[in-house]
Amino acid sequence: MMKTWLISVSAAAVLMSGAAMAADGFELGDPKAGEAKAKAICQACHAVDGNSIVPLWPKLAGQHPEYAYKQLVQFKNGERYNVQMTPMAMPLTEKEMRDVVAYYSQQVQTGGVADRELAALGEKIYRAGNPQSGVPACSGCHGPAGMGQGLSKFPRLAGQHADYVKQTLEYFRKGERANDPNGMMRGVTARMTDQEIAAVSQYIQGLRND
Repeated sequence: MMKTWLISVSAAAVLMSGAAMAADGFELGDPKAGEAKAKAICQACHAVDGNSIVPLWPKLAGQHPEYAYKQLVQFKNGERYNVQMTPMAMPLTEKEMRDVVAYYSQQVQTGGVADRELAALGEKIYRAGNPQSGVPACSGCHGPAGMGQGLSKFPRLAGQHADYVKQTLEYFRKGERANDPNGMMRGVTARMTDQEIAAVSQYIQGLRND
């Protein structure tokens, strides 16, 4: 049955994730310091709890800190560009970036609701891809529940705004975003139709992890 509601990430899962990251060498920052920095510079777009209200601005709550840290570093050094994010990331110190991503990773993401008609197609693409056109299943990297893989820097997708996901996929397809390892996302999106991108984006918005 198609799933359309996102559930909360449990505190236990957050603690286990943090322990795993420490064991594998990713140095987490100070969430309390990250909260102060988020209130100072991030909340206008992403909200204090990481659940942005504007659908074109991504939710950061519950995102893997390894992935979020990588994005900040690349905004800072020019590997990824965004007219709003690049100037915000450039002044951040190494410690501040690690603090902010540690804070947002511990926030609980709000739910999302999918357009059921579009999401029906989106679920097929997400879980099985499109063998006819060579589109691989999204679940192969991002997991069947859309929770991603922190150590591999594959982001959590579940519950993300459909508008943001759609825009991101289109940026990859046009080559306007090119910070994907080995061009993976550019290769995938080059084979996707507009309808498939819209459908997958809706499915992801309503995806839950139970």
